[in-house]
Amino acid sequence: VQMPAGMPVATVAIDGAQNAALLAAQMLALSDEALSAKLAEMRRNMTEAVAKKDVNLQSMLDEI
Repeated sequence: VQMPAGMPVATVAIDGAQNAALLAAQMLALSDEALSAKLAEMRRNMTEAVAKKDVNLQSMLDEI
């Protein structure tokens, strides 16, 4: 996307409302320590959830 100087643009995928909200929250968190902590906790939770899904998938693949 091209915009004139002074008009910064951040792009997210079509139907990417969740990622757009996270991008906005990250920007706001730069000056809000409480929000920054909540985002960090959310990302830790996401990381743990992915790790659990991986363990489950690997277990299923071992059974094949």
